[in-house]
Amino acid sequence: MLSKLENAPDTQTRKLRQQYINPSEAERAIQESIKAQLDDAPHRLLNTFTGRLCDGEAQINAFKTSTEYKELLSSSLVHADLRMERIQHVVATYFRCVTLSHRWEGKEPLLHDIQDKVVHELIPVGGIVKLQSFCKTVRAAGYRWGWIDTCCIDQTNNVELQKSLNSMFVWYRTSALTMVYLSDVPSSSKPGALARSAWNTRGWTVPEFLAPKVIRFYQNDWTPYLNDHSPNHKQSVAIMQELEDSTGIDAKTLVAFSPGMINAREKLQWVSTRVTTVQEDIAYSLFGIFGVHLPVMYGEKKQNALGRLLQEVVARSGDISALDWVGQSSEFNSCLPASITSYKAPPYTPPFLSEGDIQTSICLLRQTVAVDLALKLYALLDNLNAPRFANCRLQLHCIAFRVTAVTQRPIEHEETYFTYEVKADGLRDLQITTEDLLQFSRGRRARQSFLLVRPWDRRLLELPDDADDIKSMDDFTPPGSPGEEGPVDRESSERAMRLIVHLGQPFSAFLLAQQRSGEYKRIASDRDIITQVKDVDYVHGMDVRTLEIL
Repeated sequence: MLSKLENAPDTQTRKLRQQYINPSEAERAIQESIKAQLDDAPHRLLNTFTGRLCDGEAQINAFKTSTEYKELLSSSLVHADLRMERIQHVVATYFRCVTLSHRWEGKEPLLHDIQDKVVHELIPVGGIVKLQSFCKTVRAAGYRWGWIDTCCIDQTNNVELQKSLNSMFVWYRTSALTMVYLSDVPSSSKPGALARSAWNTRGWTVPEFLAPKVIRFYQNDWTPYLNDHSPNHKQSVAIMQELEDSTGIDAKTLVAFSPGMINAREKLQWVSTRVTTVQEDIAYSLFGIFGVHLPVMYGEKKQNALGRLLQEVVARSGDISALDWVGQSSEFNSCLPASITSYKAPPYTPPFLSEGDIQTSICLLRQTVAVDLALKLYALLDNLNAPRFANCRLQLHCIAFRVTAVTQRPIEHEETYFTYEVKADGLRDLQITTEDLLQFSRGRRARQSFLLVRPWDRRLLELPDDADDIKSMDDFTPPGSPGEEGPVDRESSERAMRLIVHLGQPFSAFLLAQQRSGEYKRIASDRDIITQVKDVDYVHGMDVRTLEIL
């Protein structure tokens, strides 16, 4: 039939043929759709109908024997556009996968325990009971394929294990449904049981409840938590509120989480009190949350694993507050610069500036600050890369202010802290209060080896780039920067002036002491040091440096 249309003498008939596809074209389209569907799927899945573990090839073979596949090939005279939509829908529906989030308990069945066996026929003891119940619940919910981390990953294959751990967040993200099994929550439990569950203390469960778009919580008898039979518990205000109260993660984030580098410090806090069976997993469980792919090296110890993660976070986001926060935990001190680990203060939030405030400040600045100087500073700061953290040292890009004098105020009563009057070039006089006894001579001019520095934050440039991505500076020249010909345009000068306004606001500074080796060590780091430039006219004297901090 189609060949006759192809060979028809008139153009209109041949065009009609182009609107249809033949069986071979349909089969090729099906194969392409299957490949796209399985690209982001786990390597092995449980066929909950047959009870067998299937790799990708076995899944495809199962599909080719299904009625869905036969129906797709049964008719060749179908409009091409409609056929492609139908193929994609049928394939996506058939290969939908349900992932399980649970707590490992006792002897869990591993790959070798169920490979080439029928799960339904195994003796229901220990973890087999949970596995069988999971398959039954998945099948009852209308899905064919299920995935569980115990037996669907070859734990003895390092290559597969590494790929799986780096892909796990995506698997939960793209799953049709994630079932959360709360083995210690009895049936007919009251609100609060989820918060008290041991599942809610584990490290890996954080990405497992953040990644999915659809999630359901089940009690130990596999009935829905709080008898909530709705299709998605992320739409349950009561359950999300309970999870928010117990995790500290706001409900909006729980419902619609996006991985990335934003708020790195907060994300580290999410796992701060959680536990993992293998110590390195406290870092590996965060890979998907930050959207990074790093080597998995069991045996490296959690300090090294977290150190590698932090190095990646700092390099890509420029957010050194993550280092400050981790420094509060003595468990991780060995992976951080020594002078960072004593930091205890929360991150400083500068005063809010409305757009009206910014525009008013810009009008005043144009009377005192030369636009070309502002543009030069903008270009200089724009070409700074993110800070680099490696080998227990932080290479920090910053604006430095030389300390010129430090005087200790008399100690009153039984104070356990010290207060210092500090002067620095370009900064307003300030007080520093710390529990540390600083080694300055009272009343004498301090040496130039002490600096107050403002860590550079690229967000002050107000670039339109995504906040999670640190743009390479090799291929970008900001408008009006040195070397660009032509008059300075209004947009570039506006952006440069906005930067000056931001630099004139109060900021959180580091106090650094230079060591004999030339590197710097952070001191008085137990509290925030808030300071401000004397005058924005100081723009021409800003000392932009890259310092190595121990």
